[in-house]
Amino acid sequence: MDEKTAELRDIFIDATGSDTVTESQDEKRGSLTEDEEAVERRLDELVTTMRSRYEFTSDLETETLVAVVRGFYDEQSDEQLAAELDVDESAVFDARMDLHLVNDADRESPFALDELRTLVVNDVPMRDRAVELDSDEATVGRYSAIIEADQRSTRANDRFRDEFAELLTDSDLSTRLAETAREDGLRDATEDIETNVSF
Repeated sequence: MDEKTAELRDIFIDATGSDTVTESQDEKRGSLTEDEEAVERRLDELVTTMRSRYEFTSDLETETLVAVVRGFYDEQSDEQLAAELDVDESAVFDARMDLHLVNDADRESPFALDELRTLVVNDVPMRDRAVELDSDEATVGRYSAIIEADQRSTRANDRFRDEFAELLTDSDLSTRLAETAREDGLRDATEDIETNVSF
């Protein structure tokens, strides 16, 4: 191995983190369209499974529920989703709770959630919960729904939340971008060596 070849090999290892030069040529790479169709099918399956397993409050169609899932991971508010889907904001909230889609903002309550959680576990009537927490029934009802959604998700080991996140967050995209960056770095380094060799 001459000096230039050794230098190129070192750059390759630095850029890729691997000393393996060959790659299987018959590995099938799906198109972005195929990937998106697979994600859509899986989202539909998950929502259908949840609807059959749990007693949904929402009467929205599966397609609309999938749109709620997508909107949630796109960080759209209930108001934005309601306008986009042409439904009431309360319908979006109910759908999110059915789908175990609770975010940190949902848990920012005007009273101690731990106190309400105890009342929910003990199946205390809504009116009594409101009295105990010095709040109104509508507010207590909303936070009770949030707690119950969290409880259902916990009992399912967060399976649905985790799979939704795996399908819709940017982790896979970040991996692809990192791979692209490594490839670009290797290509630039190779071009520099070829330029030096030509001189």
